[in-house]
Amino acid sequence: MISLDAEAIRQSLSGATAERLAGFDVFAEIDSTNSYLMRAQGPAPGQACVAVTANQTHGRGRHGRTWVSPPGSGLCLSVAYSFARQPNNLPAFTLAVGMGVIAVLEGLGVDGVQLKWPNDLIADDAKLGGILTETQSQADGAIKVVTGLGLNIDLAEEVNVGGDSDAALGVVDLSRITEHLPSSDRLVGGLIDGLSTTFINYESTGFDGLVDKWSERDWLFGRAVTVDLPAQQVTGVGAGIAADGALLLDTGAGQCSRITSGSVVMAGMMGTDE
Repeated sequence: MISLDAEAIRQSLSGATAERLAGFDVFAEIDSTNSYLMRAQGPAPGQACVAVTANQTHGRGRHGRTWVSPPGSGLCLSVAYSFARQPNNLPAFTLAVGMGVIAVLEGLGVDGVQLKWPNDLIADDAKLGGILTETQSQADGAIKVVTGLGLNIDLAEEVNVGGDSDAALGVVDLSRITEHLPSSDRLVGGLIDGLSTTFINYESTGFDGLVDKWSERDWLFGRAVTVDLPAQQVTGVGAGIAADGALLLDTGAGQCSRITSGSVVMAGMMGTDE
């Protein structure tokens, strides 16, 4: 069972992160950390507010899906940040967050995590976590961006954490992919630092220069992929992402489709004929 110590988390933060932290709430239980920060007043530009819990009762995923996990089995962490003006290519921000989270995990000794476009963290071909980014315009013209991370830490042997990914994808937790599980407080502190840095960097550079880093973590590359769009399904082989973060699918005969929004409903390794 995960327990969180607000003061221990604060003490683990870098000085730069602590200075820009305008709000920090640790909840024993809450409906949704993202919903909480979306309801709250946005921080001043350049500052951040954080909400974290180990027991989220009405977690949300993309396209109205739910994120459900047993109490105390994972972390639900959201960060709100206000951009003075909308940064370049804001729709790709979730991809940048995924790479930031992986960098934090690697710094804590957790290796082998990959990214499933656009918002899933994958380990051992199963879902380790998910990311949800929401935006809200402020009266002063600033853009409040709330990014939530759900991360499985120590699940029961058999558990269904909800429907925010394709049905064929199982679930995994940190306790099964690393021999030395970091403390929850240290993990949360590292993630707050990492997400804060991601916001700051994205404000100045957007998604520029991140395509190559994504390719190193791209779980969909070379896999048979079906993407569910509002009016149709598109099937092909994962071929990386474009410079703006769009998913690229090789649909055959030299054709490549760009997917900017949609749900990956199936992904499997391409076989080879012997």
